[in-house]
Amino acid sequence: MGAGIAVQNMSLGEEIVGRINELGAISEDADKLTRIYLSKELRIAADLILGWMRDAGMRADLDAIGNVCGRYEGDRPGLPCLMLGSHYDTVRDAGKWDGPLGVITAISCVAELNRRGQRLPFAIEVVGFADEEGVRFASTLLGSRAVAGTFDESVLATRDRDGVSMRDALVQFGLDPDHIGAAARTRRELLAYLELHIEQGPVLEAQNLPVGVVTAIAGATRLAARLTGMAGHAGTVPMALRRDALSGAAECMMAIEQFCRTDTHGLVGTVGYLHATPGATNVIPGQVSFTIDMRAPADMHRKRGVTDVVRQIEAIAKRRDLSLQLDVTHENRTAPCAPWLKQQIARAIAAEGYPVFELPSGAGHDGMAMIDIADVGMIFVRCRGGISHNPAEHVELADADAGARVLLRVIENFRPREG
Repeated sequence: MGAGIAVQNMSLGEEIVGRINELGAISEDADKLTRIYLSKELRIAADLILGWMRDAGMRADLDAIGNVCGRYEGDRPGLPCLMLGSHYDTVRDAGKWDGPLGVITAISCVAELNRRGQRLPFAIEVVGFADEEGVRFASTLLGSRAVAGTFDESVLATRDRDGVSMRDALVQFGLDPDHIGAAARTRRELLAYLELHIEQGPVLEAQNLPVGVVTAIAGATRLAARLTGMAGHAGTVPMALRRDALSGAAECMMAIEQFCRTDTHGLVGTVGYLHATPGATNVIPGQVSFTIDMRAPADMHRKRGVTDVVRQIEAIAKRRDLSLQLDVTHENRTAPCAPWLKQQIARAIAAEGYPVFELPSGAGHDGMAMIDIADVGMIFVRCRGGISHNPAEHVELADADAGARVLLRVIENFRPREG
């Protein structure tokens, strides 16, 4: 077997957890998990996953951008597919469940169908996307954008922190950057796209539920703000005469937090980076740069929220006699999960004996790219403490098994959208 793990007499959860641990051992760092796009570690991981796919009865290969792709034919060759996917790259110093849980669970479900000799009136394709996190070339969803036919070829010129271009890294990986277009799929080839993923938040744990139905992948707006005042001596400038950029930034941050706390539409706002200059203990900060990340399950509410927050920041800057520069650096629209897929997931959850609970995803996922060519559905699996992008990220075996049983039930009872 390609995995090196005997899977006979194992529950789905045991098989999945064993493979999560095996994949999690592939890292560029000995003491922490880091597996970034087009690294030699990603290639080792790709070969391992391809072996699991073939053991599960799939035809499996790397595509033109490094995605691992497996296909399990239906009751006759060439049928449109239900695509199951997630990513197998990681952030630096990562947890081992974010992304791989979806890939490995999908493979295990196909393997179970293959063990039974069961073929369905549609094909199943499993895709492990090679770059969702965007760590190496600062551009997210590269693998899924290639499959969706929306890959931006200008990214090929982008260089990593060692000066290696994405084009050169693809060649070193054994791929041809001039053939990335060959990875693209068309809408008629896909019946739907489904992704199982850890929640990356604490909601399911608070509800004491192992699984949930995702309603939408929240859109995000990111802004870069810079407030400029006047640096001065900390002991000689009276408080009333100061133009303190850091105090202004602090007021802006509190305004963002208060606005989002009182919003009733799921809006969240984060200031994740702040830099003050000159940065001396006895000098009034003359300039402060900070970032703003705002997300909501509906684009209308996010855009309104951003507009209101910007107005408040402008008012704060004016009142404090600070100059303001504010630029939008990133904007992703919301990816709503298709109602007909949510219904099928909900039925599977109920059939497994769990209450049906719906929740949005505040984190981005490959479905944000895949929605351009297919209706999207997502299943969340509880993660302990809601912790993610962290070595403490963890899914209990029972929850991994529950997620697998729900996904398998969705696959077995899947009905394409009519019309």
